[in-house]
Amino acid sequence: MSDFRQPMSEVGGRVDAMTSSAPTAPGFTERYRVIQSRDRRFDGQFVTAVRSTGIYCRPSCPARTPKEENVTFYPTSAAAHEAGYRACKRCLPEAAPGSPMWDVRGDVVARAMRLIADGVVDREGVPGLARRLGYSARHLTRVLTAELGAGPLALARANRAHTARALLVGTDLSSADVAFSAGFTSIRQFTETIGEVFGMPPRDLRARRSRASGVAATAGEIDLALPVRGPIDTTGLFGWMRAHAIPGVEVGGDRSFARVARLPGGPAWFEVRLSDDGRLRLRARLTALADLGTLIARVRRLFDLDADPIAIDAELSRHPELAAAVAAIPGVRVPGAIDAGEMLLRAMIGQQISVASARTMQGRLTAALGEEVTVGPEPMTLFPDATAIAERGLEVLRGPGARMRAIVGAAEALADGTLALGPGDDSAQQRARLLALRGVGPWTADYVRMRVLGDPDVLLPGDVAARAGAAALGLPSDPAAFTAWSERLAPWRSYAMAHYWYAAPVTQAWRVSGAESVAAAVVHGSGPRAARSRTTRTATDSPTPSAVIPESETRP
Repeated sequence: MSDFRQPMSEVGGRVDAMTSSAPTAPGFTERYRVIQSRDRRFDGQFVTAVRSTGIYCRPSCPARTPKEENVTFYPTSAAAHEAGYRACKRCLPEAAPGSPMWDVRGDVVARAMRLIADGVVDREGVPGLARRLGYSARHLTRVLTAELGAGPLALARANRAHTARALLVGTDLSSADVAFSAGFTSIRQFTETIGEVFGMPPRDLRARRSRASGVAATAGEIDLALPVRGPIDTTGLFGWMRAHAIPGVEVGGDRSFARVARLPGGPAWFEVRLSDDGRLRLRARLTALADLGTLIARVRRLFDLDADPIAIDAELSRHPELAAAVAAIPGVRVPGAIDAGEMLLRAMIGQQISVASARTMQGRLTAALGEEVTVGPEPMTLFPDATAIAERGLEVLRGPGARMRAIVGAAEALADGTLALGPGDDSAQQRARLLALRGVGPWTADYVRMRVLGDPDVLLPGDVAARAGAAALGLPSDPAAFTAWSERLAPWRSYAMAHYWYAAPVTQAWRVSGAESVAAAVVHGSGPRAARSRTTRTATDSPTPSAVIPESETRP
């Protein structure tokens, strides 16, 4: 694991991820202070197992702090399961947000965790996971067990239990629907796993739900609260998605975003909305209930919900030039991607044209080559798959011939498997594969790395809007000086990019101050289409100003 980036103890002052079972073990003292303070910021980053009770808890559990000699800290709930512990019935550690460590790190363990959350083990087994990562199944199991205390099967099992718990307490789905939605292959397996993990049968776990905890749902539709490690800048997230929504594929509003997408089991529709109580909720309709865990994982990545905003903001605020910007927009997030191949194609289509033009072209492409589906409340259209664009893209796309051929070439590579993109990619290898494509330069390759891998440390020095925002903050704006100054912000340069974009004059046309609104509410901005700057670009990969993300890439 030579590509291990940084332990959490070296990132934002967080503790490391290794198992600590004795007061003298590295990281034990820091973790113990966390559970004494019941600090919610660490929920999801590790669990506390208590030998005297056989229970594990999230760091903020309100129960009495156990004695040091009875405590073992585990990096994942799966490790605690494997050690024979069950989840606390009081704090429900499975309901915590996911660990931000898997985005901060880029090693094989982090890549494996991203793929396990996406459901690869459930669909392809451990051999499939290992093949994607370039390891043998035996070696991968050994690596994961050595660091996390659990192998890929146990980690996938814990992920299914997490999804099942959320459905039991957050929806009215039948137990059978919950079981298959969570990825279990039988009711018996589901019942046994819930009993082992939570120490109670599914019906008792459901009986503990609050009457206001969920919204009634029928088979095939769910409505769940999405755990978030706050604060979170929902104004920016929804504003950005509204600005780049493709007609027919996506619908963006001030407080919601909905779209249709391809999942392994078929098309799915989902909506993420900001509820009146300030929480984010996911509503979804699926062709195959077994895709639910995959959808939840992808939505969490799309909205960057597992980020550690306190650590990020604290590090960025250490620099006086950024302190005011961070204070004005706490909890900034960097959107991810629902589909890696789609994101690349949309990025290439959006190069060298305005966001309005990009949306028009993408809408035209979707209307001509996309597939209309009725899985949601109303008919919508799936963004065309790579095969359709490879076969007929030149008939529909408009613009310079070289750029159109580059887009179709990328689609051909995606369609025939020559180019494979996904959240489990090695960062350097993914970048090299993209740069080998015609029409893809450093800006696009690095942007894909930011979006698809959730890499928190990407800087785009060629981005016009980001440099304009830097100038507005009093920072150097020429590419070389901009790059040199931003080096001090590692490993959080992706989040610094978001602040640069928000500081750009073009962004101010649609983003308004949220000071007058209630906490976590989304304010209404002016139309993003009017916010387009007509900055001239050069070559095949130079960006254009944007409201949130540079408009050389029209995002999913």
